[in-house]
Amino acid sequence: MAIKIGLTGGIGSGKSVVSHLLATMGIPVYIADDEAKRITSSDITIRQQLVHLLGEEIFSNGELNKKMLAAYLFSDPENAKIVNAIIHPRVKEDFVKWASLNSHHPIVAIESAILIEAGFEDEVDIIVMVSAPLDLRLKRLALRDSSSSNEQIKKRIQSQMDDEEKKAMANFVIVNDEETPVIPQIIELMNFTTL
Repeated sequence: MAIKIGLTGGIGSGKSVVSHLLATMGIPVYIADDEAKRITSSDITIRQQLVHLLGEEIFSNGELNKKMLAAYLFSDPENAKIVNAIIHPRVKEDFVKWASLNSHHPIVAIESAILIEAGFEDEVDIIVMVSAPLDLRLKRLALRDSSSSNEQIKKRIQSQMDDEEKKAMANFVIVNDEETPVIPQIIELMNFTTL
C-alpha cells in the first residue's frame, strides 16, 4: 500500500514546484484543482447543483464560467464552503480510486490548496505544507494572473485557511521562499516518509 502525501499551502506558496519535483522523482501526483475542473465539467449532478445555486449562466456553451464561479467563491468564505460541499465529495471519491489504482507505487501524492478545508486530511498519511512569505505569494500571483487586481488576489488568499493554522496541522513543512533550497527539503521529506 502506497504512502499518501497530502501537499497543501496557500495560493502562490509554490505547491506546483514541489509537485513537479515529486513527479520528476517518479511519484504520481494527483492535482486536485485540475481534477476538480474535469469533474465539475463532466459530472451531471455537480452541474445541476451549480446551476441551481448560480443560474444557467454558470455554464456557457457547456463550459464552466470560471470567472463567475471565482467571483462567487471569493466574495464570501461561506460561498466557498457551499461550492466545496458540492464539488469536493466527488473529487475525494475520484482521488480514492486514483490512489487505489496507483497503490503499487511506494509513495503517491495529492496537491490541494484546500486539502484540509475539503476534508482530505483523512485520506492521506502525511500532510505537507508548502510555505512562502505573503509578499512573495502576492508577487507570484500578480505574475501568474495579471487580470486580477491586488485586492482580488488578497481576497483569494483570505478565503483560504490561515497558514499558521495549516502549519499546526502539518506533519512536515517545506519553505519555498526562493532563498531556502527546496530539493534538500524534499529529500528530507522522503526520509521522513520512510521512518
